[in-house]
Amino acid sequence: MQLAHVSVDQLSVSANNMRHSKRAPDISDILPSVRARGVLVPLLIRPNGTPDSFEIVAGRRRYFAAKTVADERGEAEPLPCAIMEEGDDADALEASLIENIARLDPDEVSQWETFTRLIKEGRGIADIAATFGLTEPQVKRVLALGDLLPKIREAYRREDIDTETVRHLTMASKAQQKDWLALFCDPDNRAPRGWQLKQWLFGGQSISTKVALFPIEDYPGLIVSDLFGEDSFFADADLFWQKQNEAIAAKRDAYIEAGWSEVVALEPGQYFHSWDYEKTPKKKGGKVIITVSQRGEVECHEGYLSRKEARRARSNGEADEEAEPRANPSRPELSGPMQNYVDLHRHAAVRTALLDHPGVALRLMVAHAVVGSSLWQVRPEPQRAANETVAASIAACKSEAVFSEKQREVLTLLGSVDEDGPVTGGNGDDFALASVFARLLTLPNDDVLRVLALVMAETLCTGSAIVEALGNHLGLDMRGHWQADDAFFELLRDRQVATEILADVGGRLVADGNSSQKVKTQKKIIRDFLCGENGRQKVDGWLPRWMAFPVSSYTNRGGLRTADQWAKVQTLFVSQ
Repeated sequence: MQLAHVSVDQLSVSANNMRHSKRAPDISDILPSVRARGVLVPLLIRPNGTPDSFEIVAGRRRYFAAKTVADERGEAEPLPCAIMEEGDDADALEASLIENIARLDPDEVSQWETFTRLIKEGRGIADIAATFGLTEPQVKRVLALGDLLPKIREAYRREDIDTETVRHLTMASKAQQKDWLALFCDPDNRAPRGWQLKQWLFGGQSISTKVALFPIEDYPGLIVSDLFGEDSFFADADLFWQKQNEAIAAKRDAYIEAGWSEVVALEPGQYFHSWDYEKTPKKKGGKVIITVSQRGEVECHEGYLSRKEARRARSNGEADEEAEPRANPSRPELSGPMQNYVDLHRHAAVRTALLDHPGVALRLMVAHAVVGSSLWQVRPEPQRAANETVAASIAACKSEAVFSEKQREVLTLLGSVDEDGPVTGGNGDDFALASVFARLLTLPNDDVLRVLALVMAETLCTGSAIVEALGNHLGLDMRGHWQADDAFFELLRDRQVATEILADVGGRLVADGNSSQKVKTQKKIIRDFLCGENGRQKVDGWLPRWMAFPVSSYTNRGGLRTADQWAKVQTLFVSQ
């Protein structure tokens, strides 16, 4: 048997698993523990035909619980696994692992004290891992708690600090830990936690060392490692960008030396839309387009010209092939007024004929919405967040993940197989517009309607009355798209509102009994009801009134813009 951490993507449930079923298992009893502490008991797995895939022999419920937590947080932690070897007895191994884990202390701080004592007695990390049925990274993660100030460790033992926050604090210097602890102990201040803490530690931008084009040893600044995992980050974002830009410049020079006519580096965050470009080989003047994400990731798109440049190149090529090129006329064939006369008559005829071809008109309209023109300018909703807490929440929500996947599907329909990001927001180029129109003419109605739906959804204005009208018309049930997350509770600070929400989930008697409590206490009770913890009856599928369609308020104070927007249009969509 070998103990190791294995990525969730490399695992699948074996058909021989005693709990194998097509239906997902009930994980409600172990999910809170996995959320708080992760998976502790290793899954029992065995190779599944390829070096990078394994099937789960025991641990199916732990696997599903870990996947659920990964979906909630937007990132998946590798799982501790015991890899079976030929001749291993599965039942004996599983029993042994559970027995070893049972010998562990119940909390990680107590485990740290035990492991530290064993280290002082001369035991190695590998010995400790074997004794307790853990992987070596798990032992190292517990030992990493030694880098924390004692008061932070004790707060973690009392569960006043969550695991994600502690994980980020292990990357902080002692001075940063002291500053954070001062905020944590100050009742008038709010210490950053979780994702916000990472931003606080790194000055607002955390950039992984994985995206660096330059050798890591060339970076003169501090690199902080996540002692609870395998990630490391550049502590100085400005210094990273200096080195990364130098590496991008060197890469550009290398492309030029290799014979490319030009290398264009787009601004950080600027998307590369393939329909604005035409694939062109190096020998015909193709360029290299370099894109850089806000997180520092660099991609090189080799062999492209803008549509306008490609047309010009084709025209020049045709001219070169002519034996006797025509001389340019001394004056244009049409005068300005005559050209205007021709344009207006042709325009009048074409638009009148278009009225008899609604299918063509639909495709032309979608092409205009995607690319734009001198008369059309459609922009994707920017989804500007008020702060980092809101930004993190919307980035991790289920609906955004589904929407991003639909965007990729539509980009594929439009011929941009390798693209990500918004479909709309083109530059209005004539050739790009005609290219998208030509592509849409080849698609069946169902696919055109898919593109149309995505374009409309992408350009739907946040916070508008039309969002309220649409949600109510569709009978949207937000319970399939939202659940209370840390950001929701972080932003809930009004005692009167918190009391009414407590009445929602726990009943008026509980709410009145806690109406004078601090908002922090009220929020803790609300969480207990939603999770079914601390003796509270679990409440499933709860929605705050602000999230439901139709929307309603908790107080009579006003100031709920969502309700005001619905009031504007309610009579149009509700039967009188």
